[in-house]
Amino acid sequence: MRGTDIARVAKLELAQVTGLQPLTVSGVTKDEQGWRVSVDMIELKRLPDATDVLATYEVVLDDEGNMLNYQRIRRYLRGQVTEEKA
Repeated sequence: MRGTDIARVAKLELAQVTGLQPLTVSGVTKDEQGWRVSVDMIELKRLPDATDVLATYEVVLDDEGNMLNYQRIRRYLRGQVTEEKA
């Protein structure tokens, strides 16, 4: 599978397992364990939207797109700006 296919599968699988709505894929890498995909999800919808609680989940899939594991690695407010490390 290509990276774009893996990203699509990761979003679908994670939505089914968690019941949460996926927003975007923020990263895709391949290593010795398989494909690692970071997916940003809406954990809690609020008004205004800037106060929504979002989370980044890391999903590991094998080469056929089977989910091996997943975990939440970050939780934040939609309007929260963080500095990325260079």
